[in-house]
Formats: sequence, structure tokens, C-alpha cells
Amino acid sequence: MGTGLNSGGWLEDARRSYDTVAATYADVTRHLLDETPEERAALAAFADSVRAQGGGPVADVGCGAGRITAHLRGLGVDAFGIDLSPGMIEVARREHPGLRFEVGSMTDLALANASITGLVAWYSLIHIPDDELGSVLAHFRRVLRPGGALLLGFHVGNDSQLKTQGYGGHPIHLHVHRRQHSRMREWLTDADFAVASIKTTTSPESPLGGIILARRQT
Repeated sequence: MGTGLNSGGWLEDARRSYDTVAATYADVTRHLLDETPEERAALAAFADSVRAQGGGPVADVGCGAGRITAHLRGLGVDAFGIDLSPGMIEVARREHPGLRFEVGSMTDLALANASITGLVAWYSLIHIPDDELGSVLAHFRRVLRPGGALLLGFHVGNDSQLKTQGYGGHPIHLHVHRRQHSRMREWLTDADFAVASIKTTTSPESPLGGIILARRQT
């Protein structure tokens, strides 16, 4: 990937931070979907969208320890996981043996053009700086088939904060960016996505969260 995509070292900060907290992160987040019926409903609607396109592979980008990948597989979706952190991928493979997980970056997805039917970025855009988000969404569009479904989860707000302590109290160095639905819609429109639905949620995942279902336009 180009050095411009890692200006300031934010990408390496994210990789190193999630390597540090991988095992604890898996423990803390493992059962969050059990407490969030609205998020389960959003994932079910996404799975329905994938089936409506005739099925096919679905990428969970920024999959972490693999809980969303596994949930989608349970819904009958052919999901696989990609994450920047080798530590997270190691945990995901251990937690969900038999599922496909690989190390990769959403800033430079190693997937062929129009090769997947759906893509999920579940609270995984939150560390991407504003000036890189358009490029990331362009990668998402490139790898999705025309009409393919995109599901985003994100923190709602107007600020960015530096986190220096992560799950289990481990030291990390991560900026967390909060965005408004309207700004996310603008980025998606600019990347040639059509927004199908927008939700606001409150859950253990986020005190104020947003969920957007969109489609790649043909």
C-alpha cells in the first residue's frame, strides 16, 4: 500500500494496538450481539439483501476476533473475515475454526474487482481519518458486485478522541472518529453507493451508534 495511506503512522498504530488487546477484546465482545436485538435485525436484513442478489461471498472487513463473521455464517451467508491485526486473526481462527480469516487492510483490499456480493464494516471505519475515508469506500465499491450490499456500523458524533488504554487496561494509541449520519451519507454518495436505510442505536457496542445499509450502484 502507498505510504500516503499511512501518513502519520495511524495504520501501524491500529495494527499494533489491536495486536496488544486481541485476546481481551475477544472476551469482552464475544456475547455483545446477545444484548442487541436491533443490531441482530440489521445483520439479518443485510443477510436478506445478500440472498436477494443470489448469494455469494461476503467480506467482514475489520473483523476483529470474528464474531460478526461467525454470526453471518449462522445466518447462512458465505462470510469470511479480513483484519489489519495478525493478533486478531490468530484469535479469530482459534475462536471460529473452519472459517476463513486473513490479514489485510481496508486501505488496499487484496480482492478482485466485483468479486463479492456483500461487505460489512462493523465499527471498523472508526479509526480511519476523514481524508482517507473516501479512498476506503472506493475500495469497497471496487470489490463489490453491482447491486452488492454494504453494511456499516459506526459511532455517531462530531469529535475524534485519542484512546491510550484499551480492553483489559492494555496501553494502546488509537484515534476514534465519530461521524454524523449525514456526513456518512455524503461519503457513500460520492463513492457511488445508494443508501437503503439508516438507523440510530444505543447498545453495548456504542452509546450512540449508527447503522447504514447501502448498495453499490450499477
